[in-house]
Amino acid sequence: MFEDFLARSLAELDQRRLRRRMRVSDLATGPLVRLEEKTMHNFASNDYLGLAAHPRVVEAAMLATREYGAGAGASRLVSGTQRPHRDLEEQLATFKHTEAALTFGSGYATSVGVLAALANKHDVILLDRLSHACLIDGARLSGATCRAFAHNDASHLEHHLLWARAKHPEAKIFIVTESVFSMDGDLAPLREIVSLKERYGAVLVLDEAHAVGVVGSGGRGLAEHLGLDQHIEVQMGTLGKALGSSGGYVAGSRHLVEFLLNRARSFVFSTAPPASCAAAASAALEICSSPEGDALRTKLQQATAAIDPAIPAAIYPAVVGGAAEALQASEQLARLGFFVPAIRPPTVPKGTSRLRVSLSAAHDLATVQTLAQALRAVTAPAESATDNPDTVCPVCGAALVSEKCKVVCRSAVCGYRIVFNCSEF
Repeated sequence: MFEDFLARSLAELDQRRLRRRMRVSDLATGPLVRLEEKTMHNFASNDYLGLAAHPRVVEAAMLATREYGAGAGASRLVSGTQRPHRDLEEQLATFKHTEAALTFGSGYATSVGVLAALANKHDVILLDRLSHACLIDGARLSGATCRAFAHNDASHLEHHLLWARAKHPEAKIFIVTESVFSMDGDLAPLREIVSLKERYGAVLVLDEAHAVGVVGSGGRGLAEHLGLDQHIEVQMGTLGKALGSSGGYVAGSRHLVEFLLNRARSFVFSTAPPASCAAAASAALEICSSPEGDALRTKLQQATAAIDPAIPAAIYPAVVGGAAEALQASEQLARLGFFVPAIRPPTVPKGTSRLRVSLSAAHDLATVQTLAQALRAVTAPAESATDNPDTVCPVCGAALVSEKCKVVCRSAVCGYRIVFNCSEF
């Protein structure tokens, strides 16, 4: 019966076009990816500064592996803290302008551990409706009363704060949001949220996973960029995106870190990450906050502007609608040599499946410009071929023309075409 249940569940996912499968990549993280023997330009990775393969970052990881071995062996509270972990935490605290920092095995473990430790059944957690799954899961695990406010809607948040103060006058109230949202790429209205937090005596938990390395002076994030970093009690982030390594962190007061060191179960009861990950992240932080990091952010900004000048960070969502349509658009881009994943429910709400483009300083500008043309053709064929006469073929540069259910290149020798809702190519 159990196997029948599993088979039925997988069949249902297949029917709804929501089943996910692992694909093996044969290349290091970077601007190219090779899946199923096909090499494509990689627009799926969150390696925003291209640091995952940076020689200094790789060398730091190799040196730490030689000195400290491949694994940590136990929890840091059991077997001791290896020097690279402590060095990284001191570096992160300085980077984030906080008293202390604590690292975890992943960004997910950070969010789940922090929220479940800080809140309890007597408290209230108010989350942005589009918060990442790790924030939602951490809030639920805490046992606190949870309510979601409309995405980036400060008025709705205030409505919830009024309710929380009236119904739970003795509770700790936590506001949880991302600074740069992972699936939409937009920014939280942080000034308004901080103002409300202070007015109602709430605690702000800010996830800067997609902002660190990308936004702010030295890539310190949106809070620092807006001059609000000293008004936020809990700052979280990841080491596995712009910093090119693996793991997560929380930064704040020394009391906060000491509390979490004793109470965050995902820290206390987990074997520590390898010292190599900490050493790699330290090297990446040095680059991130240096003139080289500034140059990489300039390259990244040029790449994002080639897709859409309005992009505030490094994520561009091309919302398609249905899951099947998003998969089809992703497959069409793959045929053109671009790996852009289709993001479907439950990662995004039903009816908002999309192509999620992740930009990187490692991308060649001409490649990004070509992708921009292909995206317009795939997601809006009528506009690409008629309303926008400047749209050109991403393969040969000739003009594109719209036909009944496809966009084709005018060139007689190119052969480029994208078919929409048709059964054959």
